[in-house]
Amino acid sequence: MAKLDRSTMIRILSVALTTSLLVLPLLLQAEPAGEEAEPLPAPPLALELDTEVTVFPPLVISEALAPEGAMSLVEVPPVVDGVGVIGHLLPDVTVALDEHEASSSEPALDVPTVVTAPADPIVPPPTTQLSVTLDWYLNPQHATLLIAREKGMFLRRGLDVALVVPADPNVPAKLLAAGRTDLALGRQTQLHLLVDGGMPLVRIATLIAAPVSGLMLRANADLEKQELALEGMRIGYTDVDGRDAMLQSVLSELLGTANGLDLVELQDTNYAMLDAMRAQDVDGMMMHHRYLLPRQLADEGILTHTLPIEEFGLPLHDGLILMANRDQLNGKRDALRRFVSALEEAALWLVNHPLEAWALLEKAEPALADPINREAWSGIAPRFSLQPAAVDKGRYLRLEQYLLDAGIIEVPTPLERLAIDLGTATP
Repeated sequence: MAKLDRSTMIRILSVALTTSLLVLPLLLQAEPAGEEAEPLPAPPLALELDTEVTVFPPLVISEALAPEGAMSLVEVPPVVDGVGVIGHLLPDVTVALDEHEASSSEPALDVPTVVTAPADPIVPPPTTQLSVTLDWYLNPQHATLLIAREKGMFLRRGLDVALVVPADPNVPAKLLAAGRTDLALGRQTQLHLLVDGGMPLVRIATLIAAPVSGLMLRANADLEKQELALEGMRIGYTDVDGRDAMLQSVLSELLGTANGLDLVELQDTNYAMLDAMRAQDVDGMMMHHRYLLPRQLADEGILTHTLPIEEFGLPLHDGLILMANRDQLNGKRDALRRFVSALEEAALWLVNHPLEAWALLEKAEPALADPINREAWSGIAPRFSLQPAAVDKGRYLRLEQYLLDAGIIEVPTPLERLAIDLGTATP
Protein backbone atom coordinates (compact mmCIF):
# COMPACT_ATOMS: atom_id res chain seq x y z
CA MET A 1 0.00 0.00 0.00
CA ALA A 2 1.32 3.39 -0.93
CA LYS A 3 2.19 5.60 1.99
CA LEU A 4 -0.01 8.67 2.29
CA ASP A 5 1.85 11.93 2.32
CA ARG A 6 1.37 14.51 5.01
CA SER A 7 -0.90 16.82 3.03
CA THR A 8 -3.37 14.01 2.20
CA MET A 9 -3.59 12.89 5.84
CA ILE A 10 -4.28 16.44 6.95
CA ARG A 11 -7.15 16.76 4.47
CA ILE A 12 -8.74 13.44 5.68
CA LEU A 13 -8.59 14.50 9.34
CA SER A 14 -10.12 17.86 8.46
CA VAL A 15 -13.10 16.22 6.72
CA ALA A 16 -13.65 13.77 9.61
CA LEU A 17 -13.64 16.53 12.22
CA THR A 18 -16.11 18.61 10.22
CA THR A 19 -18.50 15.68 9.86
CA SER A 20 -18.38 15.00 13.59
CA LEU A 21 -19.28 18.53 14.47
CA LEU A 22 -22.27 18.48 12.10
CA VAL A 23 -23.69 15.16 13.36
CA LEU A 24 -23.25 15.96 17.06
CA PRO A 25 -26.35 18.26 17.30
CA LEU A 26 -28.52 15.56 15.77
CA LEU A 27 -27.49 13.06 18.40
CA LEU A 28 -28.14 15.52 21.20
CA GLN A 29 -31.64 16.38 19.94
CA ALA A 30 -32.70 12.74 19.55
CA GLU A 31 -35.01 11.38 22.41
CA PRO A 32 -35.85 7.83 23.45
CA ALA A 33 -38.63 6.25 21.38
CA GLY A 34 -42.13 6.04 22.99
CA GLU A 35 -41.59 8.97 25.33
CA GLU A 36 -43.31 12.24 24.67
CA ALA A 37 -41.31 15.35 25.14
CA GLU A 38 -42.52 17.63 27.89
CA PRO A 39 -43.53 20.96 26.37
CA LEU A 40 -41.59 23.99 27.46
CA PRO A 41 -43.42 26.79 29.26
CA ALA A 42 -44.39 29.67 26.99
CA PRO A 43 -43.15 33.11 27.84
CA PRO A 44 -45.65 35.70 29.09
CA LEU A 45 -47.55 37.44 26.30
CA ALA A 46 -46.94 40.83 27.77
CA LEU A 47 -43.19 40.32 27.54
CA GLU A 48 -41.55 42.35 24.75
CA LEU A 49 -38.42 40.95 23.28
CA ASP A 50 -35.64 43.37 22.49
CA THR A 51 -33.57 40.86 20.53
CA GLU A 52 -33.96 40.15 16.89
CA VAL A 53 -33.74 36.58 15.77
CA THR A 54 -32.45 35.88 12.30
CA VAL A 55 -33.17 32.52 10.78
CA PHE A 56 -30.72 31.50 8.11
CA PRO A 57 -31.82 29.46 5.14
CA PRO A 58 -31.71 25.79 6.02
CA LEU A 59 -29.42 23.39 4.31
CA VAL A 60 -31.15 20.08 3.58
CA ILE A 61 -28.94 17.09 4.03
CA SER A 62 -30.24 13.63 3.28
CA GLU A 63 -28.59 11.80 6.13
CA ALA A 64 -31.33 9.42 7.38
CA LEU A 65 -35.05 9.11 7.53
CA ALA A 66 -36.88 10.12 10.74
CA PRO A 67 -39.02 7.57 12.47
CA GLU A 68 -42.15 9.03 10.87
CA GLY A 69 -40.53 8.78 7.42
CA ALA A 70 -39.98 12.48 7.08
CA MET A 71 -36.57 13.90 6.18
CA SER A 72 -34.87 15.69 9.04
CA LEU A 73 -33.73 19.20 8.37
CA VAL A 74 -30.39 20.46 9.67
CA GLU A 75 -29.74 24.17 9.84
CA VAL A 76 -26.18 25.10 8.91
CA PRO A 77 -24.61 28.29 10.24
CA PRO A 78 -23.87 30.96 7.66
CA VAL A 79 -20.56 31.17 5.86
CA VAL A 80 -18.22 33.61 7.51
CA ASP A 81 -15.18 35.28 6.03
CA GLY A 82 -11.82 34.06 7.14
CA VAL A 83 -10.50 30.70 8.15
CA GLY A 84 -13.11 30.06 10.85
CA VAL A 85 -12.77 27.93 13.92
CA ILE A 86 -11.67 24.84 12.08
CA GLY A 87 -9.08 26.76 10.14
CA HIS A 88 -7.51 27.95 13.36
CA LEU A 89 -7.36 24.37 14.64
CA LEU A 90 -5.69 23.00 11.51
CA PRO A 91 -2.03 23.58 10.57
CA ASP A 92 -1.21 25.94 7.71
CA VAL A 93 -1.53 23.42 4.89
CA THR A 94 -0.80 26.04 2.20
CA VAL A 95 2.49 26.95 3.73
CA ALA A 96 3.36 23.30 4.11
CA LEU A 97 2.48 22.61 0.51
CA ASP A 98 4.48 25.60 -0.70
CA GLU A 99 7.47 24.40 1.27
CA HIS A 100 7.02 20.88 -0.12
CA GLU A 101 6.71 22.13 -3.70
CA ALA A 102 9.68 24.44 -3.28
CA SER A 103 11.80 21.62 -1.93
CA SER A 104 10.87 19.30 -4.80
CA SER A 105 11.11 21.81 -7.66
CA GLU A 106 14.11 23.42 -9.33
CA PRO A 107 15.52 26.61 -7.83
CA ALA A 108 13.86 29.75 -9.15
CA LEU A 109 15.77 31.78 -11.67
CA ASP A 110 16.81 35.31 -10.86
CA VAL A 111 14.57 37.82 -12.59
CA PRO A 112 16.60 40.58 -14.29
CA THR A 113 15.94 44.06 -13.09
CA VAL A 114 15.39 47.06 -15.36
CA VAL A 115 18.33 49.43 -15.55
CA THR A 116 17.13 53.00 -15.49
CA ALA A 117 20.54 54.67 -15.47
CA PRO A 118 21.66 56.09 -18.89
CA ALA A 119 24.24 54.10 -20.83
CA ASP A 120 27.79 55.30 -21.05
CA PRO A 121 28.38 57.54 -24.09
CA ILE A 122 30.04 55.91 -27.09
CA VAL A 123 33.57 57.22 -27.44
CA PRO A 124 34.46 57.84 -31.11
CA PRO A 125 37.58 56.07 -32.36
CA PRO A 126 40.74 58.15 -32.49
CA THR A 127 41.46 59.93 -35.76
CA THR A 128 44.75 60.69 -37.44
CA GLN A 129 45.20 64.21 -38.74
CA LEU A 130 46.84 64.72 -42.13
CA SER A 131 47.53 67.98 -43.93
CA VAL A 132 47.68 68.10 -47.73
CA THR A 133 49.13 71.19 -49.40
CA LEU A 134 47.68 71.66 -52.88
CA ASP A 135 49.65 72.67 -55.94
CA TRP A 136 47.32 75.63 -56.70
CA TYR A 137 43.89 76.91 -55.78
CA LEU A 138 41.06 74.37 -55.62
CA ASN A 139 39.98 73.25 -59.09
CA PRO A 140 38.50 70.17 -60.82
CA GLN A 141 41.91 68.45 -60.84
CA HIS A 142 41.51 67.98 -57.07
CA ALA A 143 38.20 66.14 -57.43
CA THR A 144 39.19 62.84 -55.77
CA LEU A 145 40.41 64.68 -52.68
CA LEU A 146 37.19 66.66 -52.41
CA ILE A 147 34.96 63.64 -53.03
CA ALA A 148 36.77 61.55 -50.41
CA ARG A 149 36.33 64.38 -47.94
CA GLU A 150 32.69 65.17 -48.70
CA LYS A 151 31.50 61.55 -48.81
CA GLY A 152 33.21 60.65 -45.53
CA MET A 153 35.71 58.26 -47.10
CA PHE A 154 38.57 59.77 -45.10
CA LEU A 155 36.56 59.86 -41.89
CA ARG A 156 35.48 56.21 -42.15
CA ARG A 157 39.16 55.29 -42.23
CA GLY A 158 39.95 57.31 -39.12
CA LEU A 159 41.47 60.27 -40.96
CA ASP A 160 40.93 63.97 -40.46
CA VAL A 161 42.31 65.49 -43.67
CA ALA A 162 42.92 69.22 -44.12
CA LEU A 163 43.34 70.55 -47.66
CA VAL A 164 45.57 73.62 -47.64
CA VAL A 165 45.69 76.11 -50.51
CA PRO A 166 49.20 77.59 -50.71
CA ALA A 167 49.70 81.33 -50.88
CA ASP A 168 52.57 80.67 -53.30
CA PRO A 169 52.38 77.56 -55.55
CA ASN A 170 56.19 77.32 -55.47
CA VAL A 171 56.33 76.47 -51.74
CA PRO A 172 54.40 73.15 -51.26
CA ALA A 173 57.44 70.98 -52.01
CA LYS A 174 59.61 73.14 -49.77
CA LEU A 175 57.11 72.87 -46.92
CA LEU A 176 57.04 69.11 -47.36
CA ALA A 177 60.82 68.82 -47.32
CA ALA A 178 60.89 70.90 -44.13
CA GLY A 179 58.29 68.66 -42.44
CA ARG A 180 55.66 71.41 -42.20
CA THR A 181 53.03 69.45 -44.10
CA ASP A 182 52.29 65.73 -44.37
CA LEU A 183 51.66 65.59 -48.13
CA ALA A 184 52.02 67.87 -51.12
CA LEU A 185 50.70 67.79 -54.67
CA GLY A 186 53.01 68.03 -57.63
CA ARG A 187 53.91 66.56 -61.02
CA GLN A 188 56.11 63.64 -61.92
CA THR A 189 58.49 65.90 -63.87
CA GLN A 190 58.75 68.15 -60.82
CA LEU A 191 59.50 65.18 -58.56
CA HIS A 192 62.45 63.99 -60.67
CA LEU A 193 64.11 67.40 -60.59
CA LEU A 194 63.48 67.98 -56.87
CA VAL A 195 64.94 64.59 -55.89
CA ASP A 196 67.90 65.25 -58.13
CA GLY A 197 68.36 68.51 -56.23
CA GLY A 198 68.59 66.67 -52.89
CA MET A 199 65.06 66.98 -51.50
CA PRO A 200 63.87 63.85 -49.56
CA LEU A 201 60.62 63.51 -51.50
CA VAL A 202 58.90 60.38 -52.80
CA ARG A 203 55.73 59.75 -54.76
CA ILE A 204 53.11 57.69 -52.84
CA ALA A 205 50.03 58.07 -55.07
CA THR A 206 48.88 59.23 -58.48
CA LEU A 207 45.76 61.39 -58.75
CA ILE A 208 45.82 62.12 -62.50
CA ALA A 209 47.59 59.50 -64.59
CA ALA A 210 48.02 61.56 -67.77
CA PRO A 211 49.75 64.87 -68.55
CA VAL A 212 47.69 68.02 -68.03
CA SER A 213 50.38 70.51 -69.06
CA GLY A 214 50.79 72.26 -72.38
CA LEU A 215 52.31 75.22 -74.22
CA MET A 216 49.69 77.93 -74.70
CA LEU A 217 50.40 80.37 -77.57
CA ARG A 218 48.53 83.40 -78.75
CA ALA A 219 46.34 82.55 -81.75
CA ASN A 220 47.42 85.53 -83.91
CA ALA A 221 48.40 83.29 -86.81
CA ASP A 222 47.84 79.76 -88.00
CA LEU A 223 49.70 76.89 -86.38
CA GLU A 224 52.28 76.51 -89.13
CA LYS A 225 53.40 80.09 -88.92
CA GLN A 226 53.48 79.94 -85.10
CA GLU A 227 55.74 76.90 -85.21
CA LEU A 228 58.07 78.67 -87.63
CA ALA A 229 57.98 81.87 -85.61
CA LEU A 230 58.78 80.36 -82.19
CA GLU A 231 62.32 81.61 -82.39
CA GLY A 232 62.56 84.90 -80.57
CA MET A 233 59.17 84.57 -78.84
CA ARG A 234 58.66 85.62 -75.25
CA ILE A 235 57.69 82.44 -73.42
CA GLY A 236 56.65 82.46 -69.79
CA TYR A 237 57.04 79.67 -67.23
CA THR A 238 56.08 79.13 -63.61
CA ASP A 239 58.55 76.58 -62.21
CA VAL A 240 61.78 74.74 -62.90
CA ASP A 241 60.33 71.57 -64.40
CA GLY A 242 58.12 73.63 -66.69
CA ARG A 243 61.20 75.37 -68.03
CA ASP A 244 63.94 72.71 -68.00
CA ALA A 245 61.91 69.59 -68.80
CA MET A 246 58.69 70.53 -70.58
CA LEU A 247 59.56 73.70 -72.45
CA GLN A 248 62.93 72.41 -73.53
CA SER A 249 61.32 69.25 -74.89
CA VAL A 250 58.74 71.17 -76.94
CA LEU A 251 61.19 73.69 -78.33
CA SER A 252 63.72 71.02 -79.21
CA GLU A 253 61.02 69.13 -81.10
CA LEU A 254 59.64 72.18 -82.91
CA LEU A 255 62.89 73.99 -83.60
CA GLY A 256 64.94 70.86 -84.26
CA THR A 257 67.73 71.68 -81.82
CA ALA A 258 68.63 70.66 -78.29
CA ASN A 259 69.30 74.30 -77.44
CA GLY A 260 65.76 75.46 -78.03
CA LEU A 261 65.66 77.40 -74.76
CA ASP A 262 68.43 79.64 -76.07
CA LEU A 263 66.33 80.66 -79.08
CA VAL A 264 63.45 82.19 -77.12
CA GLU A 265 63.10 84.88 -74.49
CA LEU A 266 62.20 83.21 -71.19
CA GLN A 267 60.22 85.00 -68.49
CA ASP A 268 59.43 83.72 -64.98
CA THR A 269 55.82 84.79 -64.42
CA ASN A 270 55.56 83.03 -61.02
CA TYR A 271 52.03 81.72 -61.64
CA ALA A 272 50.74 85.15 -62.71
CA MET A 273 50.08 83.61 -66.11
CA LEU A 274 46.78 85.28 -66.84
CA ASP A 275 48.07 88.72 -65.98
CA ALA A 276 51.10 88.21 -68.24
CA MET A 277 48.90 87.14 -71.15
CA ARG A 278 46.43 90.00 -70.60
CA ALA A 279 49.20 92.56 -70.51
CA GLN A 280 50.83 90.96 -73.55
CA ASP A 281 54.07 90.61 -71.65
CA VAL A 282 54.50 87.16 -73.16
CA ASP A 283 53.55 85.47 -76.41
CA GLY A 284 53.02 82.11 -74.82
CA MET A 285 53.00 80.20 -71.49
CA MET A 286 54.05 76.76 -70.32
CA MET A 287 51.10 75.92 -68.04
CA HIS A 288 49.96 72.93 -65.96
CA HIS A 289 46.18 73.51 -66.19
CA ARG A 290 45.53 73.37 -69.91
CA TYR A 291 41.83 72.57 -69.39
CA LEU A 292 41.21 75.76 -67.40
CA LEU A 293 43.29 78.72 -68.51
CA PRO A 294 42.61 78.83 -72.28
CA ARG A 295 38.84 78.98 -71.71
CA GLN A 296 39.26 81.69 -69.09
CA LEU A 297 41.27 83.82 -71.49
CA ALA A 298 38.80 83.12 -74.29
CA ASP A 299 35.99 84.55 -72.15
CA GLU A 300 38.05 87.73 -71.95
CA GLY A 301 38.55 87.87 -75.69
CA ILE A 302 42.11 86.49 -75.75
CA LEU A 303 42.28 83.59 -78.18
CA THR A 304 44.98 80.95 -77.70
CA HIS A 305 46.16 77.64 -79.07
CA THR A 306 47.49 74.87 -76.82
CA LEU A 307 50.13 72.28 -77.67
CA PRO A 308 49.79 69.14 -75.45
CA ILE A 309 53.14 68.44 -73.82
CA GLU A 310 53.05 64.67 -74.43
CA GLU A 311 52.88 65.16 -78.20
CA PHE A 312 56.25 66.91 -78.44
CA GLY A 313 58.99 64.61 -77.28
CA LEU A 314 58.43 64.35 -73.53
CA PRO A 315 57.67 60.77 -72.38
CA LEU A 316 54.25 60.03 -70.90
CA HIS A 317 54.12 60.84 -67.19
CA ASP A 318 51.75 61.31 -64.26
CA GLY A 319 50.11 64.70 -64.42
CA LEU A 320 49.29 65.07 -60.70
CA ILE A 321 50.86 63.08 -57.87
CA LEU A 322 51.00 63.03 -54.08
CA MET A 323 54.44 63.39 -52.56
CA ALA A 324 55.55 62.57 -49.02
CA ASN A 325 58.71 63.23 -47.05
CA ARG A 326 60.80 60.09 -47.42
CA ASP A 327 62.54 60.66 -44.08
CA GLN A 328 59.24 60.81 -42.17
CA LEU A 329 57.43 57.80 -43.62
CA ASN A 330 58.04 55.31 -40.80
CA GLY A 331 55.45 56.76 -38.44
CA LYS A 332 52.85 57.48 -41.11
CA ARG A 333 52.71 54.43 -43.35
CA ASP A 334 49.47 53.04 -41.95
CA ALA A 335 47.70 56.40 -42.11
CA LEU A 336 48.96 56.99 -45.66
CA ARG A 337 47.73 53.56 -46.76
CA ARG A 338 44.27 54.43 -45.49
CA PHE A 339 44.51 57.79 -47.21
CA VAL A 340 45.34 56.19 -50.57
CA SER A 341 42.55 53.65 -50.07
CA ALA A 342 40.06 56.52 -49.72
CA LEU A 343 41.36 58.08 -52.95
CA GLU A 344 40.88 54.79 -54.76
CA GLU A 345 37.27 54.58 -53.60
CA ALA A 346 36.66 58.20 -54.58
CA ALA A 347 38.14 57.72 -58.07
CA LEU A 348 35.96 54.71 -58.77
CA TRP A 349 32.83 56.51 -57.57
CA LEU A 350 33.76 59.49 -59.75
CA VAL A 351 34.11 57.35 -62.87
CA ASN A 352 30.82 55.59 -62.15
CA HIS A 353 28.94 58.82 -61.41
CA PRO A 354 30.62 61.73 -63.26
CA LEU A 355 27.54 63.98 -63.26
CA GLU A 356 26.79 63.35 -59.60
CA ALA A 357 30.46 63.90 -58.82
CA TRP A 358 30.42 67.30 -60.43
CA ALA A 359 27.21 68.27 -58.60
CA LEU A 360 28.89 67.26 -55.34
CA LEU A 361 31.95 69.39 -56.14
CA GLU A 362 29.83 72.45 -56.87
CA LYS A 363 27.93 71.98 -53.61
CA ALA A 364 31.11 71.49 -51.58
CA GLU A 365 33.01 74.36 -53.20
CA PRO A 366 30.62 76.95 -54.68
CA ALA A 367 33.58 78.74 -56.29
CA LEU A 368 33.80 75.83 -58.78
CA ALA A 369 30.28 76.47 -60.07
CA ASP A 370 31.12 78.44 -63.19
CA PRO A 371 31.13 77.68 -66.95
CA ILE A 372 34.94 77.44 -67.10
CA ASN A 373 35.17 74.63 -64.55
CA ARG A 374 32.11 72.86 -65.94
CA GLU A 375 33.67 72.74 -69.39
CA ALA A 376 37.02 71.60 -67.97
CA TRP A 377 35.34 68.73 -66.10
CA SER A 378 34.64 66.75 -69.27
CA GLY A 379 38.37 66.75 -70.16
CA ILE A 380 39.70 66.08 -66.65
CA ALA A 381 37.28 63.42 -65.36
CA PRO A 382 38.55 60.55 -67.58
CA ARG A 383 42.15 61.12 -66.52
CA PHE A 384 41.89 60.26 -62.82
CA SER A 385 43.83 57.20 -61.75
CA LEU A 386 41.71 54.22 -60.67
CA GLN A 387 44.73 52.68 -58.94
CA PRO A 388 46.38 55.61 -57.18
CA ALA A 389 48.75 53.43 -55.16
CA ALA A 390 50.18 51.52 -58.12
CA VAL A 391 53.52 52.62 -59.60
CA ASP A 392 54.15 52.40 -63.33
CA LYS A 393 57.82 51.55 -62.96
CA GLY A 394 58.54 51.78 -66.67
CA ARG A 395 57.04 55.26 -66.81
CA TYR A 396 59.32 56.55 -64.05
CA LEU A 397 62.40 54.84 -65.43
CA ARG A 398 61.80 56.19 -68.94
CA LEU A 399 61.36 59.76 -67.78
CA GLU A 400 64.44 59.53 -65.58
CA GLN A 401 66.48 58.27 -68.52
CA TYR A 402 65.11 61.00 -70.80
CA LEU A 403 66.12 63.71 -68.36
CA LEU A 404 69.55 62.13 -68.00
CA ASP A 405 70.09 61.95 -71.77
CA ALA A 406 68.93 65.54 -72.22
CA GLY A 407 71.45 66.74 -69.66
CA ILE A 408 68.73 68.02 -67.35
CA ILE A 409 69.97 65.77 -64.50
CA GLU A 410 73.52 64.47 -64.02
CA VAL A 411 73.06 61.31 -61.91
CA PRO A 412 70.18 58.82 -62.21
CA THR A 413 68.09 58.23 -59.10
CA PRO A 414 67.04 54.66 -58.16
CA LEU A 415 63.35 53.96 -58.67
CA GLU A 416 62.66 53.22 -55.00
CA ARG A 417 63.80 56.73 -54.11
CA LEU A 418 61.42 58.26 -56.65
CA ALA A 419 58.17 56.34 -56.19
CA ILE A 420 56.84 53.64 -53.87
CA ASP A 421 53.67 51.60 -53.72
CA LEU A 422 52.37 51.65 -50.15
CA GLY A 423 49.47 49.45 -51.11
CA THR A 424 45.94 50.11 -49.93
CA ALA A 425 44.67 49.20 -46.52
CA THR A 426 41.50 47.18 -46.04
CA PRO A 427 38.58 49.67 -46.22
